[in-house]
Amino acid sequence: MITLHAFGRVHPFVHGETRDLRIQWALEEMGLPYEVRGWDHTAGETTGPEFSAISPFQQLPVLDDDGLILTETGAILLHLAEKTGRLIPADAAERAHVVQWLFAALATVEGPVQPLKLMDMGAMGEPAEARAFLTGWTHRVLGNLNRRLEGRDWIATDDFTIADLLLASVLRQLRHDDLMDAYPEVKAFYARAMARPAWKRTLDLYAERLGADRSKIG
Repeated sequence: MITLHAFGRVHPFVHGETRDLRIQWALEEMGLPYEVRGWDHTAGETTGPEFSAISPFQQLPVLDDDGLILTETGAILLHLAEKTGRLIPADAAERAHVVQWLFAALATVEGPVQPLKLMDMGAMGEPAEARAFLTGWTHRVLGNLNRRLEGRDWIATDDFTIADLLLASVLRQLRHDDLMDAYPEVKAFYARAMARPAWKRTLDLYAERLGADRSKIG
């Protein structure tokens, strides 16, 4: 049985904006039987130990598919599509395009759209307060990453995967900041990834290709 962990109660300010809508829509499109487990966000249920055990970033939605626990809307949608063969083509090339646009929607498109939406909703305060809001948001994400990385070298499995490659690439945007300093597990993870010979070769080749100063792009 599929259980969709979703908002049972949330501030009316964000009614109609929460991401659990995306997963419930997919479940309805696919005609899959499911049940909803609602969490009271306003009472702090999503920051408690029970919920934290199934959601690395203490975020909804979460999907429980007969014991397979998944978070992140893109990962959940891809799992459901591959499980059912619905809303995804069988042809490999067409499937690759679907995955491409799944990532594009979440990264390239939502990247600027979500902060803009939050500003318009007043959630980020006045424009001058936007950086403080985003810095706090980043600290919350890094804190949860730090918790996830406790006792492990890599984020998803015991071995280095594309998930680590992508995560380290995202964290690299903070390399000129001190935001990672308060999170030793995150900082150690980043250092491990950046120490990989293939990454060093990549930077060498990149510098050569662009005629860049290798010492300034590390």
